[in-house]
Amino acid sequence: MGSLGSEPDLIAAALGLIGPHRSLSAAETRLIETALPAPDAAVLGRLSAAIAGGGDPLGDAFGRLRSPVQRRAAGATYTPAAIVAAMVAWAADQAPPPARIVDPGAGSGRFVIQAARRFPKAALIAVELDPLAALMLRANLAVHGLAEHATVVVADYRGIDLPALTEPTLFLGNPPYLRHHALGDDWKAWFAATAKDLGAPASKLAGLHIHFFVKTLTLARPGDFGAFITAAEWLDVNYGATLRRLLAGALGGVALHVLEPHTLPFADAVTTGAITCFRIGRRPSQLRVHRVASLDQLGALEGGTSVDWTAVVPLPRWSAILTPQAKIPPGQVELGELCRVHRGQVTGANRVWIAGGQAAALPARLLTPAVTKARELIAAGAALREAGRLRRIVELPVELDQLDPAERAAVERFLAWAKAEGADQGYIARHRAAWWSVALRQPAPILCSYMARRPPAFVRNLCAARHINIAHGLYPRDPMPAATLDALATWLAGHVSVAQGRTYAGGLTKFEPKEIERIAVPLPETLPA
Repeated sequence: MGSLGSEPDLIAAALGLIGPHRSLSAAETRLIETALPAPDAAVLGRLSAAIAGGGDPLGDAFGRLRSPVQRRAAGATYTPAAIVAAMVAWAADQAPPPARIVDPGAGSGRFVIQAARRFPKAALIAVELDPLAALMLRANLAVHGLAEHATVVVADYRGIDLPALTEPTLFLGNPPYLRHHALGDDWKAWFAATAKDLGAPASKLAGLHIHFFVKTLTLARPGDFGAFITAAEWLDVNYGATLRRLLAGALGGVALHVLEPHTLPFADAVTTGAITCFRIGRRPSQLRVHRVASLDQLGALEGGTSVDWTAVVPLPRWSAILTPQAKIPPGQVELGELCRVHRGQVTGANRVWIAGGQAAALPARLLTPAVTKARELIAAGAALREAGRLRRIVELPVELDQLDPAERAAVERFLAWAKAEGADQGYIARHRAAWWSVALRQPAPILCSYMARRPPAFVRNLCAARHINIAHGLYPRDPMPAATLDALATWLAGHVSVAQGRTYAGGLTKFEPKEIERIAVPLPETLPA
């Protein structure tokens, strides 16, 4: 084994560093049942020296061997050393020191090993679901002489229990990031029930990192404390209300440090990061908030401005406490004073309601041209002029009796197929006036994309296309001449930047309708032609 060029090489190296006296989980044992290359003593020596010097060569190799897409699918995003050091330094400033350190998604052990150096008397519990990462973790612990001092739990953090302690526990780490689509219904039900027991609203759209905060509160006792780094989207999205409520209550929010995307708080993921510090059951009267533009501003997480919780709790979006609303320049107004911004209609089942072969027999008048992909707006440039290349939405009336007999027969055949596909059972369908009536919004004079790795595209809708929920529509509050609409769309396209939106994991920047409405624009009469 000359280098760590494959996963078997990585496994063999980890086992070589762990040594012969090891007790592995069943998952780890299954992982090493296949034949492995013999460890190279020279390679093991170099790895051991690098680990002892504070490096993480096994974790780095893991990042090379598993692509960013593979790691994101498992929620595995490893944290840069500077951020780990800042979070551990913050923990070291708390009193009394912890008797136990729990890392809920330990990976290769970056958090738990640094914390062990600062708290040499604390018991270590490192929880990791991925057996390969658990092997790397054990190897790193062994090299640092911590193997006998640590318990490695190869399991889902949400399913573990901890023995009660009278002394404080420190919860520290980077919970895995997985969106709700990748979470099973059983875990979603667990989350809803547990959050309800804790007195917080619960949405099944919550990501895995929110689950980990909830689990932590069920394990912790008053006086325990912690710091987690996650994506920052929970500050504003609806599902983040669970965490916001808990931080304002029993979870005890102490500080919030929000890292700009260019600081790269997560390897291979361009996103806004948030370090959330908390003390269970002992929330201070103020929340310290800090917008971090560079890693050298982190320090021991002592920076920021204190804001009374009475001012924080009522806010629907917590990013507002980090970025005070800018004053509107003279001669400008918020776009919302000129236009309402509405997200496009949700179909509830695009495979059914976006016309394809399944709708070939329907009358043409029931198929409405619509923007169904953001790239259609991006490709259009300044104006969407032709609807011919757009896909169609099956748009049926609520009252089918208004159709003539031939149309009604074609629609009934289509609806029988749609029902067999379950199109009548979804949440959206069950809450419509009629499950088959998508009810698209009227054409918007200006359309804009709202999620991409680029600024929104603002496009004049000259062909009166409808739009579904991949775009926003700008609807003037008062009639505007075509020339003014042209000028407004052109100005927005040239002046709105990604910095005005919210950057999510993966580098996507999102603009909600209210964020578009808050953009300052020139008064209509002063817009350049």
